[in-house]
Amino acid sequence: MNILLKSVTIIDSKSDFHNQTVDILIEKGIISNISKRISNPNDYKEIRLENLHASQGWFDSSVSFGEPGYEERETIANGLKTAAASGFTAVALNPNSNPVLDSYADISFVLSKAQNQAVSIYPIGALTNGSKGNELAELYDMTNAGAVAFYDYQQPIENPNLMKIALQYASNFDGLVCSFPQEPKITGSGVVNENYMSTSLGLKGNPNLSEELQISRDLFLLEYTEGKLHIPTISTAKSVELIREAKKKKLNVSCSVAIHNLFFTDEVLDSFDTRYKVNPPLRTQDDIDALIAGIKDGTIDMVTSDHNPIDIEHKKIEFDYAAYGTIGLESAFGALNTIFSTKKAIDLLTKGRERFGKESKSIAIGNKADLSLFNPNGTYVFDKNNIKSTSKNAIFLNNTLKGNVYGIVANNKLVLN
Repeated sequence: MNILLKSVTIIDSKSDFHNQTVDILIEKGIISNISKRISNPNDYKEIRLENLHASQGWFDSSVSFGEPGYEERETIANGLKTAAASGFTAVALNPNSNPVLDSYADISFVLSKAQNQAVSIYPIGALTNGSKGNELAELYDMTNAGAVAFYDYQQPIENPNLMKIALQYASNFDGLVCSFPQEPKITGSGVVNENYMSTSLGLKGNPNLSEELQISRDLFLLEYTEGKLHIPTISTAKSVELIREAKKKKLNVSCSVAIHNLFFTDEVLDSFDTRYKVNPPLRTQDDIDALIAGIKDGTIDMVTSDHNPIDIEHKKIEFDYAAYGTIGLESAFGALNTIFSTKKAIDLLTKGRERFGKESKSIAIGNKADLSLFNPNGTYVFDKNNIKSTSKNAIFLNNTLKGNVYGIVANNKLVLN
């Protein structure tokens, strides 16, 4: 692939061309020249787009597709096309398929389905067999197959000894263990944040305590084992405090927050719209303020769309029985660019790759072209026309977002909307 990007503003603090508007010549997938003006004697394809900006390729640390087993929700092929159209050049794929991704063969299958795609897929293997929480899966075998971490997606590990053993065992090969922050016996049958809203709506509450108790336990286990832990999608102010203190102790811990938990409070639940049924639940403005402060001071390492396609039969039903989850790849940039400055939004979208064992390349001559292309200006109302996913369970539907994604350049391919 040979292309010439014209009049591109580079947003990459690690690049010598940060904040400069330049031309970028890409030959055979490698950045061969960056300059104020580059001629095109070889008649390469030229890309000229309004207010074109480029950054390092965006990465999402928590994405679900469905295949194998739930292809009616999303296939790997269409999921990766959706990621590309949303500006992502790499996604970490959760193991919540059917069967659950818990073996060498399962990880190999996912990687084979993602071959020759513009977007790279980093498979996450299940931490326990079948994600049932009873015994460890074959973690080392999955690592050899290409798994980047281990996680029973949104399934808490109830047995503290099992979590202890997982952290100890995975540390032998620098494996990253993920633990969903929820204490199931405290959560019970709660479906929304435990607050005056849950009481007024007559919905069972999931208290902050459930998340914070599990995080406290896992941090004690991490300190004891000296392992490597990632806590996905935290949602409470106290959780931020707990992880902040753990980092001061130099524990090897990272965490993420779902973008929708930075945008919506539980006040939106008065509509009983199941698009707002997510796990962890939407919390309060005080929690959002603490999460944003945690992002700004570095306590929270990355954001995720927590993209989880759910078919209409499991989503558009009575609130208590609806499945948890929202799609979020398509709205990720627009939402973050609404909450934060563009510079901060891009910083958040490009962080996290190294934590999952993958290298991140700056925009520089000689480096592989791994770029997200976008226009940070302008607002729009996110509607069904913006949805590329097979499932349509979008929490950001009908919300005003800022900025537009043009596409990506990655793996020697160009994808433009």
